[in-house]
Amino acid sequence: MLGARLRELRKDAGFSGRELASRVGFHYSKVSRLETGSQAPSDADIRAWCNACGVKEEAPDLVATARTVESAYVEFRRQTRAGMKRLMAAPVPLYERTEHFRIYEHNAIPGLFQTADYAASMLSFWIDFLDSPNDLEHALETRMERQKVIYQSSKRVAVLLEEQALCTWFGTAEVQIGQLDRLLAVMGFPNVSIGIIPMMRERKAVGSAGFWIFDDSVVCLETPTASIEVTRPQEVAQYVRMFDVLREAAVYGPGARALIRKALAAF
Repeated sequence: MLGARLRELRKDAGFSGRELASRVGFHYSKVSRLETGSQAPSDADIRAWCNACGVKEEAPDLVATARTVESAYVEFRRQTRAGMKRLMAAPVPLYERTEHFRIYEHNAIPGLFQTADYAASMLSFWIDFLDSPNDLEHALETRMERQKVIYQSSKRVAVLLEEQALCTWFGTAEVQIGQLDRLLAVMGFPNVSIGIIPMMRERKAVGSAGFWIFDDSVVCLETPTASIEVTRPQEVAQYVRMFDVLREAAVYGPGARALIRKALAAF
């Protein structure tokens, strides 16, 4: 709870509520309201509080927490009441401003590399599962439009896939073959790096969920019912560390292509 953390900082600094209020220019009752959560702090409030307590380095994390208290968790069913297209369009501004994508997926090919047939198979399931209006054609068009970022040379896209993702079927065998061929093609893009973690390989860590890191500012992950955004700098840094640890077990270049061709041969 944000208010509880503000209280901890005040007490660690040795201030009473009135003393802190005097130092930052608040009415003493505002200190109580912020600590109990009955009033949301502004960015300026948080920075002033941290400066007064001698811990200004805490301010970025607390500001990020305050900004995402209500927006960090977005329920899919609520977002798709008017159709799946809205859900597909929601991340477009984030994609457009991101320069460095780091993506880890354990059971599916990332949307940036999906063929239309593969994406349609996935979207068809989610439209039914979320009881969303069936706007598959428009949703698919929007999803495929998001892929334009990988053709921009200024963007860097680093992807880690578990080998299992190559073998998980969405649609027919022909759909999966087309998807794996597409993956081989995008591996040749100069701004794209694809590593694959073999199933039979010693490793330090296992990713419990897929996640996307956008620059060093936002991490997005999905549950079956909602998307979650992480923006606290310290927490984002932990995801970056996890990505680096997972990457140690991955193979690239010829080794990655060999795993994709192995999956193709199985079809």
